[in-house]
Amino acid sequence: MTSLRFILRYSWLALLLLALPVNAALSIQNPLQLGDAPQYDTAPYSFFLEDPGHRLGIADIAEIALQPSRLERFQPLADGEANWGYSGSVFWLALPLAASPGARSDWLLEVGFSSLDRVELYVPRQGGGFDMQTAGDLQPFAERPFPHRNLVFPVHIPPNTSETLFLRVESQGSMTVPVKLWQHDALHRQDQAGYAVLSLYFGSLLALGLYNLLLYLSTREKVFIAYVAFVAAMAVSQASLCGLGNQFLWPSWPAWGDAAFAAGTAATGFFGALFSRLFLTTKAHFPRIDRLLLLMAAVFAFATLSPAFISYRFAAMLTTIAGFVFATLATCSGFYCMRRGHPGARLFLIAWLLLLAGVVLLALRNFSLIPTNNLTLHGMQIGSALEMLLLSFALADRLNIMRREKELAQEEALAAKQQMVEALRRSEQELEQKVAERTRSIEETNRQLREKEVKLQHMALHDPLTGLANRLLLDETLAKAIARSQRDDSTLALLVIDLDGFKEVNDSLGHAVGDILLQAIAERIRTTVRLTDTAARLGGDEFVVLLENLQETGDTFRVADQLVEQIALPVELPTGTGGVSASMGIAIYPQHAQDAVQLLKAADKAMYVAKAAGRNCWRIAETGATQAAKS
Repeated sequence: MTSLRFILRYSWLALLLLALPVNAALSIQNPLQLGDAPQYDTAPYSFFLEDPGHRLGIADIAEIALQPSRLERFQPLADGEANWGYSGSVFWLALPLAASPGARSDWLLEVGFSSLDRVELYVPRQGGGFDMQTAGDLQPFAERPFPHRNLVFPVHIPPNTSETLFLRVESQGSMTVPVKLWQHDALHRQDQAGYAVLSLYFGSLLALGLYNLLLYLSTREKVFIAYVAFVAAMAVSQASLCGLGNQFLWPSWPAWGDAAFAAGTAATGFFGALFSRLFLTTKAHFPRIDRLLLLMAAVFAFATLSPAFISYRFAAMLTTIAGFVFATLATCSGFYCMRRGHPGARLFLIAWLLLLAGVVLLALRNFSLIPTNNLTLHGMQIGSALEMLLLSFALADRLNIMRREKELAQEEALAAKQQMVEALRRSEQELEQKVAERTRSIEETNRQLREKEVKLQHMALHDPLTGLANRLLLDETLAKAIARSQRDDSTLALLVIDLDGFKEVNDSLGHAVGDILLQAIAERIRTTVRLTDTAARLGGDEFVVLLENLQETGDTFRVADQLVEQIALPVELPTGTGGVSASMGIAIYPQHAQDAVQLLKAADKAMYVAKAAGRNCWRIAETGATQAAKS
């Protein structure tokens, strides 16, 4: 769409340049004459070249500018304005200058849109080549060539000389490039007025935010904290837009400086939607409007987080469109609620009308549909300041209504209380008796519930047959043990035990006998390890032992020897003496694995190695060390 509009807008100019190549070559030689004026608007004298593929360098641009046959690639700015909306191209600006004999030599070139990602200024160097300066919100503020909230470059133009300056502009956001040339003292005077206005604006936001924060602390009404968050997000958004954020708040954090405007604007919409729901009480009285506001809140929440995983350009476009839609929705909601007699809706409507005007101006300017000037550039700030003030008045009115309602409720409650006193006195004795009976019943019920809760907790975390820890408790204990091991720089070992020959016993003698055998083996495992260690049954004939706070690896092997030896001892069964042996795999943290899952896998793998080695023995993960069971 941008390319088509560009072609339609400049097709007549391209035909004219093709027809008059000599005049085209001379047009860029009509420079901006520098004299004694304090500042110059460079747009009427500037030319631009679009580089959609980001392929051109300063050498290519200089060659194009010096060859009349190729000069038609440079176009004069449409309507004297450098604004190309959300374009993905790189734009080159050529600014021919001619300094009169009495002109100053030192100037400041200001790009008055601080949210541009990267701007490069190329100044011809005596003897050939160019000197380059860079600025933008993708670089730390300290690296800018001139400390200023906007992008400012010192330029030296000796009197009675002619130079052509080149600007390379690249940005994921709105491609707005207002360029002015200032004398130093003139820019300083301009800054005094500009910073004064911005201080008044942000000071107003700070005052309104703190005032309503105090109201929230006093009343605990969510609408006030939603307003405070709304104001804070607006402050972040506007601080990024006007450059104060990059200069004073996050000068060394360019990644946030690049995303702050889109994220702050989206967060403003998110908290604005929540505030609107609470202020207009749409959930209780206007459910359809409430669903629309919730939908917009979800859109803004996505837009706030979207710069982390999608292109900043699309995130900014989404935020701009959503802001326009939401401001329109809030205005319509305020009008509807006002017609339905909602208190405070009139001020709410006026406030959002003012912000809607600012949002419309910002959106149209961002999409290059209206020219860039002081009104369109700062319309959002003007509208937001007036909106915040009116919304604060609306909240104050809401607070007065709340107080009146509270006083009325207190009066009604007092009257009801007086009526109830006599009834309460008459029923006091009966109530006390019922309360005592009920209390005894509740205490008994609570006692039974506590007992059941203890039993249920034990059943949920222990094997019902053996009483050992189950898989759930083992996983929880192992995770905590690894965390302690990392903190204390200690060692732990995990032993996976599989009974050899249990299936034959279970199949030949029956499940009841098999259960008795498992209980006996579980008791031997429990008594062999320390009380601080954990013994668990994973299921079937597979057990796990967790050993913590090991002083040396040999401790693990001694415990493994004891377990293999104890498990191999005969067991008295109802059908006679029987028994099984154990194949055991050992994994040590952090030697064999870095997390619980891998540690268990390593021990399990070592257990299968022990089985393959003849059973009734253990193997340690990876090393292959072995120890036969003692007979």
